[in-house]
Amino acid sequence: MKTGNIDFFNGLLSVMENVLCGRLGYISPMRAWLRKFPAEDISRAYDLLDLVGLSDFAQARADELSGGQRQRVGIARAVMQQPDILLADEPTSSLDPKTSVEIMELLNEVANRNNIPVLVNIHDVSLGRRFADRVVGMSKGLVVFDGDPADLANDHLKEIYGGEDWLK
Repeated sequence: MKTGNIDFFNGLLSVMENVLCGRLGYISPMRAWLRKFPAEDISRAYDLLDLVGLSDFAQARADELSGGQRQRVGIARAVMQQPDILLADEPTSSLDPKTSVEIMELLNEVANRNNIPVLVNIHDVSLGRRFADRVVGMSKGLVVFDGDPADLANDHLKEIYGGEDWLK
């Protein structure tokens, strides 16, 4: 859910169009260009917008949303693809602490409701400990911790991130 060049384009679309972009690989380019999505895709998109709390924003332009709302659109768009696994790269970067917790709670809820495992790359240790079922910490390309978040000790964090000044 990183932002990039594609998000600039998607910002010009409505929230609904953004979510429906998750189905672009499943319909013909002509149908996509004409915005003629199957009724079941449109229905699912509305259901996902309801799930992520944005049903009232379906026709709003995506670039008018807050950062947390944009992350919610990204989650809905990703789930719209009906993936076997959801990959979330720093889903809380640039978000305030309250919104970060809300996004992590939403990822958990979406994963549970849709039976989709979620693999999250996150550097916020407290969020990782709070929401992960399993933490894998790496340093210099090697796994230095693999286990329960409760077992992730400061010694592991020193090895993963280097030094200890940041722990204070």
